Amino acid sequence: MSESPEHESPEHLPRDLTLYLVARFALVAVVAWVLALVGVPLLVSLLIGLVVGLPLGLLLFRKLNARVTAGLAKRNESRARARAALRAQLRGDLSANSGDEAA
Repeated sequence: MSESPEHESPEHLPRDLTLYLVARFALVAVVAWVLALVGVPLLVSLLIGLVVGLPLGLLLFRKLNARVTAGLAKRNESRARARAALRAQLRGDLSANSGDEAA
């Protein structure tokens, strides 16, 4: 199976999203843990971990972020098509292309 976002199916979105969130928060935890080992107070190390770890996660987990973004885009695209088809049915149109017959 290919790793490119174009070939990623929407049914992998929950798995990819969970993996991405866990990876980013694990990075925050690692940064906070390292700072706590050095002697920084726990609350301060957690705050610094958030400030440093979350943006750093965007850079380190770029491929996973691309897969999640592609999956969300596909899901939103299919929802928009379904919504347009439903609106066309409610208007009584046979095709979703003619929108001038609204009552």
